[in-house]
Amino acid sequence: MKLIGHFLVASALVGCNTPLLGFHGVAPVTISVDGSTFDVRVENLRAQAIRTNMQYAPRMGPIAGLAKAAIEQVSGCKVVQVVGDQALVTAALNCGKGLPPPKPIGQDYECYSVGGLGVAGNSLNGLILDCTPILRL
Repeated sequence: MKLIGHFLVASALVGCNTPLLGFHGVAPVTISVDGSTFDVRVENLRAQAIRTNMQYAPRMGPIAGLAKAAIEQVSGCKVVQVVGDQALVTAALNCGKGLPPPKPIGQDYECYSVGGLGVAGNSLNGLILDCTPILRL
């Protein structure tokens, strides 16, 4: 019985950073925004952000703006819609004309907000980030 319990815990942990079906094979870019760390995957005009750090987040509200900012930083496109929960967010992108620009492979960023997060109606806006690539030696 103890072996079954260990198997169930291990199975649950394996799925913690598993991308949705449409994002399998897309390499993630890890980015931190105000203490929340996300693995962001971009595929055509869609993106996915999986929050990978331990953090109290009982609902999507506090995390949505941070996930949106992380996706916009990695994709170079504007997020027009987000759906998901406090652990996994999927977004629709508006990249102007054409598809998103090529994304860096394996580049990680550290970001901090330098502007406030505003709420207008049902949408979050106004988050201004200062991001710096993390050098890997």
